[in-house]
Amino acid sequence: MERVQVEIYGQAYNIKGGTDTAYTRELAAYVDGKMRAIEKGTGTVDPLRVAILTAITIADEFYHERKRCGELEHTVGSAVKRLMELTEAETDDT
Repeated sequence: MERVQVEIYGQAYNIKGGTDTAYTRELAAYVDGKMRAIEKGTGTVDPLRVAILTAITIADEFYHERKRCGELEHTVGSAVKRLMELTEAETDDT
């Protein structure tokens, strides 16, 4: 496992993980950006409060994306089912 040092909201963290370091840095930059946007948008400077608001914001994004993926899976599943029905109907006609 590789270690990568990142900075989030002015604090340095050594993160150890199996993912590549560029990806870990990208995630850290995303969290840092969200925290800074929360701070700017709310005027809150308490790091714990900013971290909690950021976690809620990221969780909200995650839940929306998960719902969207579920809807896409349903749409694709329905389309595949319909195509299979059409294919079977064509096969039966010949």
